[in-house]
Amino acid sequence: MKSIKEADVNGKRVLVRCDFNVSLDENGNISNDLRIHQAIPTIDYLVKKGAKVILLSHFKAPEELISMSEEREEGAKIRRGSIFPVKKKLEIFLKKEVKFVNDCIGKKVKDEADKMNKGDVLLLENTRIYKEEKENSSKFGKEISSLGDIFVNDAFSVSHRDHASVTKPPLYIPAFAGILMEREVRVLNKVQKNPRKPIIAIIGGAKIESKISVINYFLENADHVLLGGKIANMVLIVREITFNLPWPSKEIETVVREIDYTSPKLHIPVDVIAAPDNTGERGVRETAPAKVSSKEDIFDIGHETRRLYKDIISEAGTVIWAGPLGFSEREAFAGGTRDVGEGFVKNEKALKIIGGGDTSSAFYRFNLLDKVNLVSYGGGAMLNYIRKGPMPGIKALRE
Repeated sequence: MKSIKEADVNGKRVLVRCDFNVSLDENGNISNDLRIHQAIPTIDYLVKKGAKVILLSHFKAPEELISMSEEREEGAKIRRGSIFPVKKKLEIFLKKEVKFVNDCIGKKVKDEADKMNKGDVLLLENTRIYKEEKENSSKFGKEISSLGDIFVNDAFSVSHRDHASVTKPPLYIPAFAGILMEREVRVLNKVQKNPRKPIIAIIGGAKIESKISVINYFLENADHVLLGGKIANMVLIVREITFNLPWPSKEIETVVREIDYTSPKLHIPVDVIAAPDNTGERGVRETAPAKVSSKEDIFDIGHETRRLYKDIISEAGTVIWAGPLGFSEREAFAGGTRDVGEGFVKNEKALKIIGGGDTSSAFYRFNLLDKVNLVSYGGGAMLNYIRKGPMPGIKALRE
C-alpha cells in the first residue's frame, strides 16, 4: 500500500475518497464534525503540495436513488441526503474556500474539475444518490475515476464495503493511501501481528448482528471480552438472566445464541441501570438484571459492573473498544461509558483503540478522545480488519 507522500501531486487532480457521513441535528446542522476533522491532514497536505483536490464521500441516504441512465435537471438539488452541509465545516478547518457541485459525475462536474487551479478544493455530491455506487458498478467507478489523475483512499471506515467509489478507481488511475488510512492500518496491524498482552475487547452499542461474529473471534484471541449496550441486554434476555423484557426477534436470538457462553473470558453486566423510558427524567434505578420489571428497559451498566470492568482494563496491554456501554447520549445513562472510559485512559501502558461514531462521540463529550492511541470512526470496519485482515478498499490499493 503506497503512501500519498510517495506521489508527485503538483498540478495533478487528486480524487480523495473521504468519509464525511456525519450526524445532523433537527435543524440540518452538523452535530458531530469529528470525521471531517480527521480528513484535514490529508487534504491540507495535498493543498500545500499544489494538488487540485476533489473530495468524494457518501452521506445520508437520499430520498430517491437515481441511475446513471436518468437525466437530472441542470442545477437540480436532491431533497434529502445532500452533502452540502459539510462544505462550511471544511472551509472552517482548511481556512480556505471549498467549491461545491451538486453531482458527482457528468459534464457539470467535469467542467468544474477542469477549471480548478493548484491548491483548489472541490467537494462533490453524495455518491449514494446513485444506485450504481452500492452496486459497485464498473461504469460508475470509471466515470468517477475520469475526474482525477490520482486516487487517494482516506476512508478506512468504509473500506470494508465493496462500493464503486472505494474499490473501482484503483483499477483506472494510480492509487495511494491517505494519511489517516495509513495510520489506522499501521496501528491495527500491530494488534493483528504483535499485540501487547493481555488483550481486552469491549463490545457495546446497538448493532448486534455485525458484532456477534467478532465476539467469538475475541473469545478465541483475546484474554477478556466485556459486553455492554444493547448487545449485553440481548445476552441477558436470551440467557434468561433478565426475565421481564421483550424477547428479541428470531434473527437476533439466533445470532446471540452463537456466542460461546461457556468461555471464562466472557463478562456480562452483574448490575444495570433501568428506567421506564430513555428520557432519564423518572424512575431511574440501579438493580440486578433479574429484577428489571416488565415496565422498564436497561439503559446502562451498574456501578459494580463498572468496577469489575475497570479492574480488568487496568491490567491490559491492548484494549479495543467498539460501542458505548449504555445510552450515553443521556446524562442519566452516561455513567457506565464515562466511568469505564476514564479507567480505560488511565492505563498508560496499554495500546488503546476505539472504533465507531457513537463511541468516539461519547469520548469527545467526556474529554477523553485525545488520550486514545487510535480513534477509528468505522467501528464495523475496524472490527472487520482485526478479524479478517485487509478489506476490499485496502486490497484495491495493494493490487
